[in-house]
Amino acid sequence: MHVLIATDAQYVLDDVIAALGTPETSFTVCRDGRDVTDAVRRRTPDVAVLDLQVGSMGAMAVTMNLRLDESGGRLPHVPVVMLLDRLADVHLARRSGAEGWLIKPVDSLRLRRAVQEVRAGRTWHEAASPAMQNA
Repeated sequence: MHVLIATDAQYVLDDVIAALGTPETSFTVCRDGRDVTDAVRRRTPDVAVLDLQVGSMGAMAVTMNLRLDESGGRLPHVPVVMLLDRLADVHLARRSGAEGWLIKPVDSLRLRRAVQEVRAGRTWHEAASPAMQNA
């Protein structure tokens, strides 16, 4: 599996690689959301894991850009799992065309399950993290 990660936060990168890393998994890391389109052109990922806030172009803008390029025939479809900061951000994920989203903090089990679902052509929509549900 090839995973594209867009984040400028080292802890997010570390968490995603720890959760999804296997000997069969490769990663492309974009620390600037504006680099994602070129990265997809170079090597189409099986899934993109996008942090909501990445410098000047976060997950919502990146996902919308990917969907526009896809609809124009300039890029293939890339399933997206968005990493959200708070429950109120679900609206942004839904509007951008992401197939899945998780609310941070992200744990390995939830992230692996979300990636598995969107890679299989399904969706993964998390309304709230387990920690938030118990609060």
